[in-house]
Amino acid sequence: MPYTEYLPYRRGKKRWPRVLLISMVVLALTGLLLYQIPSIHRRVSWRLDMASTYIRMVLNPVKDLPTPAVVVAAEPQVETTNIAPPTSTPEPTFTPQPTATPIYTPTATLVPTPIPGSVILDPPAYDEVRDAQALNNCGPATMALYLRYFGWDGDQYDVAKIVKPEDDDRNVNVEELIYYVRNYAGWLNADFRVGGDLDTLKKLISSGIPVMIEETFTTDRKYWPEDDLWAGHYLLITGYDDANQIFTAQDSELGPNQKILYDDLDNHWQSFNRVYIMVYPPEMEPTLMGVLGDDWDMDVSRQHALETAQRETQEDPQNAFAWFNLGTNLTYFERYEEAANAYDTARTIGLPQRMLRYQFGPFISYFHSFRTEELLALTKYALGITRTSEEAMLWRGWAFYRQGDNSTALKYFRDALKIHPNYEDAQLAIQTIQGG
Repeated sequence: MPYTEYLPYRRGKKRWPRVLLISMVVLALTGLLLYQIPSIHRRVSWRLDMASTYIRMVLNPVKDLPTPAVVVAAEPQVETTNIAPPTSTPEPTFTPQPTATPIYTPTATLVPTPIPGSVILDPPAYDEVRDAQALNNCGPATMALYLRYFGWDGDQYDVAKIVKPEDDDRNVNVEELIYYVRNYAGWLNADFRVGGDLDTLKKLISSGIPVMIEETFTTDRKYWPEDDLWAGHYLLITGYDDANQIFTAQDSELGPNQKILYDDLDNHWQSFNRVYIMVYPPEMEPTLMGVLGDDWDMDVSRQHALETAQRETQEDPQNAFAWFNLGTNLTYFERYEEAANAYDTARTIGLPQRMLRYQFGPFISYFHSFRTEELLALTKYALGITRTSEEAMLWRGWAFYRQGDNSTALKYFRDALKIHPNYEDAQLAIQTIQGG
């Protein structure tokens, strides 16, 4: 029987490439959406960052922090109209200055002596999703936990979007965290000092004030073949126990209620000039003044830190961190050539690879002592380790400015603003060159 309708045969077109393309797009979009979920972002982002960094460092190897070239007596370079910043414009500073808060002089409240042998403050409940740090976010994460101790309602992402709007920004300075508290944390105030000691931490805690410190952290993630694994990290100290010689710390990387031996904490703290941050309601300022005593004055605090660093260089002349701290405190007092010599000694002994990711005193002292080649060498190294360091970009720009190359200087200043759009020092640098 003949068919009533003829159905012609047509060879089917292969559609798998189009299907594959659509599937890949769908998967990519799904992955992108999932990546926005904080818990997933936190687990994946560091792996992506680690992989990209490893590849970059294999292609462009960077090893140990360079030692100084042969040092000769520092002599000013030939001045040109392009070299000295205009007298009407301040010299560049290395950190944005927080907005000033009203200053008053309350009567100091003395802390009872002796202090209790053990105090454990009750920190906010630790939430794995909310409080475990995102990529390069230990500063904002620790500060958010600190603020919530006083009833603030926010998280690390609220802090980060102000102090490090770009995820690639790997460092948040103490001054940037202070700026955030003073300008965005409502009724709370904040300040920092250097040259702290264990008794100061215990006195603050026994007065009801947790303390945030910056210290050494040994990472277990090897980001490049020759990685020395040394890094900086913030901790919130919420308790101590003299009987067991142990501090209790809230750690955005390792979790809540970490136990740290007194000696270990002091050793790790030394590498950051024993800096400590205090957040407090205004009504607690008299108590804070009583705890700090003379160190309430920043210059006095710095002088004490300078004396500590001098003593520690004498006790252990091979302690690179002691020499580095000496340079940092001399830089504060604008004794730049002495500071540069101290940094030279620290570099000769040997410093960790990431040191210049967190601390920038050498840039300042070499700039002001006219050792421009050293400044260029160090900023090149720092950017090799941390390609998104806005501070290294800034001071590399100032090095080219010192040489009269304003065009290259402007490029570095603008690159710094790409990493941190609110970076006041880079804005000031551009204004200085352009005569604004």
